[in-house]
Amino acid sequence: MNNEIDLHGYTQIEAIEALVRFYNSRVKKGDRSRFDVIHGYGSSGTGGALRVKIRSFLLRHADCLRFEAGENYSPANPGKTLVIPIKDLPEAVDLLAEEILEYCSTAARTINKISGKFRRYGDARVQASLKSLEKQGALTTFFKGQYRHYQAR
Repeated sequence: MNNEIDLHGYTQIEAIEALVRFYNSRVKKGDRSRFDVIHGYGSSGTGGALRVKIRSFLLRHADCLRFEAGENYSPANPGKTLVIPIKDLPEAVDLLAEEILEYCSTAARTINKISGKFRRYGDARVQASLKSLEKQGALTTFFKGQYRHYQAR
């Protein structure tokens, strides 16, 4: 079994989707052995967006896995993270909802802003996810002038 996944060259959303597919494929086969997620350190010298996004995602799913930063177990290599699976991660539909919640947690957003940010999922999926999140009470809505805004609770 492959003990690493290399996410170099992926966008943040593509990287999360690839990681979930890789992870869930292993778990479905009964393989809960540890593996490395290679995300790189970033060229900015401050950690890189992909590294931050991957670790933030892993932290939000602490009920499904354990992980350790590469700099803690592999000296001088902050460009990878060790993951130990426990159970399945949420599928792509749930990931879109998570991304929308995260996006709306920093500021209220209009439907146009949300649709633009997540256009690669398609407008219908974004709309369905917004309705679901609103129904669950995870998003609140309000009008500012004629525009409806969404904000995470």
